[in-house]
Amino acid sequence: MDRIAIISDIHGNTPALKAVLDDIRKKEVSKIICLGDLAGKGPNPAEVVDIIRRECNEVLMGNWDKMISEESDYAMVKWAREKLGQERLDYIKKLPFSLDFYISGRLIRLFHASPQGIFHRVHRHSPLEKILGMFDNTENTGKLFGDQSPDIIGYGDIHGAYISYFDDKVIFNVGSVGNPLDMTLASYVILEGEYNGRDNKGFQVNFIRVPYDVELAIRLAKDSNMPETDAYINELRTGRYRGRK
Repeated sequence: MDRIAIISDIHGNTPALKAVLDDIRKKEVSKIICLGDLAGKGPNPAEVVDIIRRECNEVLMGNWDKMISEESDYAMVKWAREKLGQERLDYIKKLPFSLDFYISGRLIRLFHASPQGIFHRVHRHSPLEKILGMFDNTENTGKLFGDQSPDIIGYGDIHGAYISYFDDKVIFNVGSVGNPLDMTLASYVILEGEYNGRDNKGFQVNFIRVPYDVELAIRLAKDSNMPETDAYINELRTGRYRGRK
């Protein structure tokens, strides 16, 4: 079986990213796919972009990548753009929306948030109609395999890992590498199956949690003089959005 690592939402957190990549290297993974949000919120946007470009086979655009690729008055975006520089900004601006491929006879589609848009957020407990809309073919996703809708959806954005089943279809969220909001461990997924295989065979969606040096990430944030440092530190230490329950 092929092993494909899927990571997302690094948010400028180099200690978390390096810990996850070290873990991936131990697992005989053949491909690494990133679902976006490379920068924003964390202190090392340039370093993360450089690592992702070097280590990942495919990289998709996240909502923060979209925001950072454009001029803005938002302090965090302005700070990140300055740190990234024009060449990296040009790279981020060209990231694709989604990725389709077969695995063990099932069509899988990966994107950052939803087929309706990069800023269209779908949670685990969203209304059923909204969740089932994740399987739609839209102008954003295109129709690489004709009118066939995907059997498996993988996404990021919400920073909370989960898997749900709807008859013969599957949705999973990979969680977040650099800003997990369900627990204080970095999260990613390894998808196992026959990559590009059209025959119906077994597959697995494996969730992996990786400890990393949270206090080092906090020191890097403090040393960077980035905006919204206190809120970011609170999220890293609590695993909650802005510390909320």
